[in-house]
Amino acid sequence: MCIRDSNQAVIGTEESLRRAHLTAARLNTSLGALPLVYGNEIDLMPETREAIKQMAQAVDEAEHYVHFEFYIVAYDQTSAPLFDALLRAHERGVTVRVLIDHIGSLGFPGYSKLVKMLDEAGIDWHRSLPIRPWRGEYQRPDLRNHRKLLVVDGTLGFTGSLNIIDPSYNKRSNLRRGYQWKDQFIACRGPVVRELDAVFGTDWYAETGVILSEELTLELRAPESGGLAAQVVPSGPGFELENNLKLFNHLIYNAAEQLVICSPYFVPDESLKQALVSIGHSGVDVRIYVSEQSNHYIAQKAQESYYDELIEAGVRIFRYPAPTVLHSKFIIVDDDITVIGSSNMDERSFTMNMELSVLIVSEDFASRMYELEQAEYASTSEELELEVWRQRPLGVKYMENVCRLTSSLL
Repeated sequence: MCIRDSNQAVIGTEESLRRAHLTAARLNTSLGALPLVYGNEIDLMPETREAIKQMAQAVDEAEHYVHFEFYIVAYDQTSAPLFDALLRAHERGVTVRVLIDHIGSLGFPGYSKLVKMLDEAGIDWHRSLPIRPWRGEYQRPDLRNHRKLLVVDGTLGFTGSLNIIDPSYNKRSNLRRGYQWKDQFIACRGPVVRELDAVFGTDWYAETGVILSEELTLELRAPESGGLAAQVVPSGPGFELENNLKLFNHLIYNAAEQLVICSPYFVPDESLKQALVSIGHSGVDVRIYVSEQSNHYIAQKAQESYYDELIEAGVRIFRYPAPTVLHSKFIIVDDDITVIGSSNMDERSFTMNMELSVLIVSEDFASRMYELEQAEYASTSEELELEVWRQRPLGVKYMENVCRLTSSLL
């Protein structure tokens, strides 16, 4: 079955979907133009270093093209296998296209070295949303491309929260404090990879004016049976209706039994806060995982200002212990819905960042996510107790409220 109508929300068998699935698919298609499509295989990726090695292996096996788009990149001991694989692919005649957010990567140790390597190799690469007025390149500096994706030959795709840099982000202050970023990435096969590629294609066109007509196809096909359902949800300043926020709110309000949220920067807008308060009061088991200590002081204090109200409503908040910086971004709803992507739950991700989320409808995949939650998040994190939390000093509470007022400006 192939897509014939731009309003078609599901490619495959709608009969297997619950109403909440179908309405979510329709919402996402209306906002982001891409349908929910069956016939996919999606696997959870391991920790950062091993995930980068697996992506490097995929690039080494590329025959036609590689599309690479990330927010933060740097050439270091951890990322070298992937960048070296991109160079090898280019040398053997594979078309390699690279998009790197300009401000996101600027200033990280190893970024300048990577730029020099890409230029010397002659790889076709571009800065996303560059700010170089001396070259006639200028736009609002607060609008950034926060997406993370890699597509190989249109058949294998990777996405999630991972940036291509060492988990310490190579900064001396991070190394001194022992900071290590914890991420979650996925590997995809099937029609959903075409949707990831479509997002890359639109971003490539925005930066270069070139339409990738040979590699990208507008036709999506699902098999007669088999494979899980998945849907790519792009969001950002090019979309007027805040696609990711509307999806998150929709899923929260439709949760019936349990809801798990993992977000490193959790500063909800009023609509998201009210959704969580409402579902918490309804008796749904709501579990939110955040970092005990963030690398952004204002964002950290701003998010802490919400804990009291949420816990009082029945929402359980778990803090992942320092010095790990929890950077994974996912949602699990009931027994069959998962969202994994690049989007935080804050105003910047809703309105100013170009983000990428993948909605996955599958009991098996949701089960794997719950196992991951228990093994890698719940077992390590500490749940906040309301009465203990309320005993923090007045000065701390004051700073939380001040940061809450200014967080939307970050």
